[in-house]
Amino acid sequence: MADNKFPFVALVGCGQWGKNIARNLAQLGALRVICDADAVRGGAMAKDLGAEFSTDIGSVLLRGDITAVAVATPAVTHAQIVGKALDAGKHVFVEKPIALSVFDANAVATKARAKKLTLMTGHLLQYHPVFMHLLALVREGKLGKVQYVYSNRLNQGRVRTEENALWSLAPHDISMILALAGGKPKRVTAMGQASVQPGIPDIATANFEFVSGIKAHLFCSWLNPYKEHRLAVVGDKAMAVFEDSAAKWEDELVLYPHRVEWNGTIPEFVKAAGEVVTVAKGEPLRDEMEHFLSCVDGKAVCRTGPEEAVPVLEVLAAAQRAMDTSTPIEL
Repeated sequence: MADNKFPFVALVGCGQWGKNIARNLAQLGALRVICDADAVRGGAMAKDLGAEFSTDIGSVLLRGDITAVAVATPAVTHAQIVGKALDAGKHVFVEKPIALSVFDANAVATKARAKKLTLMTGHLLQYHPVFMHLLALVREGKLGKVQYVYSNRLNQGRVRTEENALWSLAPHDISMILALAGGKPKRVTAMGQASVQPGIPDIATANFEFVSGIKAHLFCSWLNPYKEHRLAVVGDKAMAVFEDSAAKWEDELVLYPHRVEWNGTIPEFVKAAGEVVTVAKGEPLRDEMEHFLSCVDGKAVCRTGPEEAVPVLEVLAAAQRAMDTSTPIEL
């Protein structure tokens, strides 16, 4: 945008997801530089979006016109690149996960706090208008006391070689579950199945128990015969389903005022018709990028900063340990 209403950002990594970040930053008028090891791919993208291109991240970080950096490189590089960007005095957006170890996540979080810089993790669904509305319903008590949450994130590949299904798919679900439950679980169990590549589970399930009594379950797989992105919240007054894979936006959030009534000593489930909840349509990634830029400008408080992202990583790491050892992990 000609009026430069947002600070300038350098995007590091323009691959599978980075290209979407690039597009949205460009539409917001904030994309100044794309930095990528692939000069052909990155150069072409930069030209199309009216940005500069570089293969040298060091020179990009030295530029005074770059206020912030968006990192969309492989997860194994996140902690190192984020640390360098923070050392250079840049605000940082990093795709999930914030790092691959809790130690590294805490290190970059401490550095960001010390330098008073924004460090935001790309837990995209925290910026999805439908999930935000569902979270508001829960916090307002519209579902009553939450008892159970489950999330399915299933699809037919892309099969990864550098990370398993838990690390690739579950961060979004853990982020939503922790928001709905109001904190970390006290106990985690998990199991996985490596069907394509030895040692890299492409199917994973995890169960969480919270001090409040809430229990939650997630199931993620890139070897499923159909696509399903569904989050269900069961309360003692009503139930709600957020289906991100619904064919129409209007069907993504449905409230079910089901209830249980007692007939003497026998509980009976009383079904009620589902009520479609109207939520204004939005583009989550666009809203996420705009929120990041507003945080950089000091106009907003980051919703997925280290205080949100590090606990998600702690739970993810606990689920991995539970899966590796076939034993429950206490947090």
